[in-house]
Amino acid sequence: MVRFCTLLVVVALFSSHLTGQVVTQKIPTLKEPVLLTSCGQSPGPLKIQVFLKKLGIIFTYNLQARAEDLVKAAQAGKPFGSVIIVTGSSLKGMGAAGVSIDDEIARTKKIIEEVRKQKITLVGAHVEGMERRAQGASAGDNSDELSIDVVCPSSDVLVVRSDGDQDKRFTAIATSKKIALVLFEKNMELSDVLKRLYQK
Repeated sequence: MVRFCTLLVVVALFSSHLTGQVVTQKIPTLKEPVLLTSCGQSPGPLKIQVFLKKLGIIFTYNLQARAEDLVKAAQAGKPFGSVIIVTGSSLKGMGAAGVSIDDEIARTKKIIEEVRKQKITLVGAHVEGMERRAQGASAGDNSDELSIDVVCPSSDVLVVRSDGDQDKRFTAIATSKKIALVLFEKNMELSDVLKRLYQK
């Protein structure tokens, strides 16, 4: 798995093609096809799915994807070029899927292991702001943070809506692990971020 060992700096982007704010010296170009999944069964992946379709990026949407899906794709000669795992949990979503946060963490860890084995670029995403973190959680529920813990430190790139980084949690992870970080402010800017990452 590629690591980006450049020092993190805030770079203002003046290009009309990308309105998101990038926090890193180097952002990789991601490869298709994409496996889009979730750690926590939140609706966040739906937002990314909309823009992947709009940009014509080849992807598979599977909220309950497993490591075996990556293995099968590679065996068929059509390996995934990148994997996007959206963090943030939904008790409603997990209930509908019949899983717990422990199940989600175990499934996600296996995916990450296979991603590393195949040297696939991993994108950790958090696209629903603080509402999908402590501000939106029930008393005693830390499942949002658990999903962040399992995905983000192992990622090659972090894509985060900036209001979800009010406490600089993602910035701290990116800095300590030397991970490329892209912050965007508005949902519509996510399209520009993906366009830049996939060179569309």
